[in-house]
Amino acid sequence: MRRPVTGEVRADYRQIYVVSDPHGEAIPDLAEAFAGQNTGLCGAAAPGALWLSTGLHTGNVGFVVEVHDAEPALDPVWEDVVEVSFHPLSERTLLMEWAGEATWDLGLARTGYRVRYCARGMDEGRRLDSRVSGEPQADSYLLQFWPAPPGADRVVRQTSREAAHRHRSARELPSPPTPEQRAETARLARQAEERAAEERRLHRERWEWGDRLPSERLRGVGGHVRGLLPFDSDLVPVMDAAGPDVQRAVASLAARRACEAAGLAGVSWVARALSALTEGRPLPPPFDDPARMWETLHSDPQVPIRSVRRAVPPERPPYRPLTSLVESGQRSAAAAEPWEQGGRRVGLGHALGAFTSRVPAGDEPIPTRVMGLGAVVLHAAGAQHRPERISQPHFAPPAVLAATGPDPLEAALDAVWHAVGTYGEHYPELLAEVRAACGGQVQE
Repeated sequence: MRRPVTGEVRADYRQIYVVSDPHGEAIPDLAEAFAGQNTGLCGAAAPGALWLSTGLHTGNVGFVVEVHDAEPALDPVWEDVVEVSFHPLSERTLLMEWAGEATWDLGLARTGYRVRYCARGMDEGRRLDSRVSGEPQADSYLLQFWPAPPGADRVVRQTSREAAHRHRSARELPSPPTPEQRAETARLARQAEERAAEERRLHRERWEWGDRLPSERLRGVGGHVRGLLPFDSDLVPVMDAAGPDVQRAVASLAARRACEAAGLAGVSWVARALSALTEGRPLPPPFDDPARMWETLHSDPQVPIRSVRRAVPPERPPYRPLTSLVESGQRSAAAAEPWEQGGRRVGLGHALGAFTSRVPAGDEPIPTRVMGLGAVVLHAAGAQHRPERISQPHFAPPAVLAATGPDPLEAALDAVWHAVGTYGEHYPELLAEVRAACGGQVQE
């Protein structure tokens, strides 16, 4: 025999627990713990947990836990005694005070146990109600475990009025659910959570995609489709419905317009790339090697210094999570913007990382930092400031590269997205031309 707990344990609301839930130290409520039992002192109806009742409402009670190899003899000193069956649900079984304020590991194996809960002085504890430090002990308890097959709960000895009252209360509770009923309840709960998760996902998606759900094609397309959405969510499904030939034409158009806006269309090596793009040929050097392309862009004196205020999408209402709307009985088409941070909309250039705080003057060199394809940060005087303007020549070449992508839809979306960044604050002009090239109307 061993004693993992001996001394005093604090009771709150006349409750102490034994828990062995592998997914968390879950405590059943009183009705669940005692449902269908004949005894009202040790609730064992909920799997893997015991609810231990005390006479004292608040304060320390005498408490001992014993683990035996076989059924121990019953000491006549105990006034109220009950027995239940218990089977731990995990390798760790704890005696726990209310709200988990203190725990003791009982070291029980994952096997069936018979549990005997013995009490003395329950009526005195009930009368005292609360015990403070220095007051004599009112009630005490012994909790014994020994290996045994499952069996019905029973009242072994009843002496106190408090125990009698608790036994009567337990007998008035309905029977606990069967294992099959518990499994069905869990299944229904999982289904409800899955439905709720799908509803939340669709709710967010509708808002992100302009109060409509995207096609499976748009859901699966890579690239910058979600970067383009906040600028014109109606245009994206138009591009999706346009077909591969139109999408290729739109990609080529966007790349050309971006280079024109950046002042690059007349630069010889850019002009050759645009011609190849129009004719459906592979891009010539240096576009066949992105690193070489950037080096050429930075070193070619033909490349102009040209900037524009960054593209900022139209304002839209902030996201209101579906959960809060459900609680208030409302529904909304709003969903979270992945491009919002800290309550502030993050513009296209933030995603690219390409800004300049001012326009370089004359022949002033432009320090640059390449961030992937077409994302160059321009710093003034070596300091970062809130971005105001972007360098158009650094945004345009990625539109040419994007336009040659193997997927016509992704190529069109990405080329337009880079072109939007190149146009900056004038992007509505570009999107109007793209819409016209696609046929103009949203396909519902």
